[in-house]
Amino acid sequence: MDKITRRRFLTLSGVTAAGALAYGATQVDWSDLMRAAETDPLDANAAVLVLVTLYGGNDGLNTIVPAGDRVYQDARNELAYDQGEVLDLGDGLGLNPGMRQLKGLWDERKLAVVRGVGYPRPDRSHFRSMAIWQTASPDTSVPSGWLGRWLDTTGDDPLRALSVEPVLPPVLAGVRTAGASLPVGGLALPGGSLGRAYQALGGVQTGESAEHARAAKSIADLHRATDVLTEALRDARESSDEQDEDETRTKGASAGGTGALGAQLDVIAGLVEAGVPTRAYSASLGGFDTHADERVTQERLLGELDGALGPFARRMAKSDRGRNVVVLVYSEFGRRVAANGSDGTDHGTAGPLFLLGTRVTGGFHGEQPSLTDLDNGDLKATTDFRDVYATVLEQVLGTDAGPVLGDHPGRLTGVLA
Repeated sequence: MDKITRRRFLTLSGVTAAGALAYGATQVDWSDLMRAAETDPLDANAAVLVLVTLYGGNDGLNTIVPAGDRVYQDARNELAYDQGEVLDLGDGLGLNPGMRQLKGLWDERKLAVVRGVGYPRPDRSHFRSMAIWQTASPDTSVPSGWLGRWLDTTGDDPLRALSVEPVLPPVLAGVRTAGASLPVGGLALPGGSLGRAYQALGGVQTGESAEHARAAKSIADLHRATDVLTEALRDARESSDEQDEDETRTKGASAGGTGALGAQLDVIAGLVEAGVPTRAYSASLGGFDTHADERVTQERLLGELDGALGPFARRMAKSDRGRNVVVLVYSEFGRRVAANGSDGTDHGTAGPLFLLGTRVTGGFHGEQPSLTDLDNGDLKATTDFRDVYATVLEQVLGTDAGPVLGDHPGRLTGVLA
């Protein structure tokens, strides 16, 4: 999203003081991150949360599809998927056909689908609903995000939470502490003869002191990180620029988010593998406000989501640190049950949420909302999103959820190992 939209989001979300602190105040670069990985590396046994935000209100009924339900078919007509089109998950539900890699994770029991996730008295405004999800405060506006409050209560190191976007989202903004943001630009090391000479300093030499060896390793690590990660950052910037242009003239534009999710997750994967001491990452994908021609737009976006999460999950499964990564994917609301007159859907309420990773116990969690017992045409939430947040705070981030979520009592059971 552009800066005007970001500022508007910060203002309307209620995260004003913290948002102002976060706006440009906690940016880091590769040298900061690699230095932290060297001096204060992530504990090999520490779990890491990767939060993926789908901006615009993803249509949950065409993501986890009740294709065999006659009520679904009648409510959606041409927008509905037939049973033969979806990827069967059991319980009469199937994944959108654009999500074949996530189906593989489901079959491996590494993908959990939490059904019917929402909050009391839902709000259908993009900005207000996203603010509720990011602050975890459905009843009142509060000046901090839920992961920002986690930072406030557990320490003051901004590197423990990192957004791969140039502006920190409200979810990482606390009252006293804000997470860090990594500018999408990469690290430019010297080129030519000077660059070759500098890189040579990272070589191993026999008989050198421990201090010299440590300094050399830092130089070698810096070059390796640059080679691995700068290309991903460049791809992210280029793809994001292209999407910004596309969204001004195509359907599916939404209140926030960036493109190039695969590149964002490549960056996060490299940072996890390098041992950067970050415990919570934020990434995003926009464009899910599908009021018209939804099937093509959403299937494309879900394909991008699938194409980013699948390789990320496989890569993370190959390393000790990566096997401790848990990904949480959510959107600010689902869509209405009935299609509108433009082959799309309008703003709704509850929807599915994904958790994935080696530590996840795959399968369905939570009750599937009824398609006949509706609230003014909308699904009734069966799982409070704060149940999910409390669970990841305690079982991934290892902290008491009470001070962060105001002693919210709900928890998910059996979803994380």
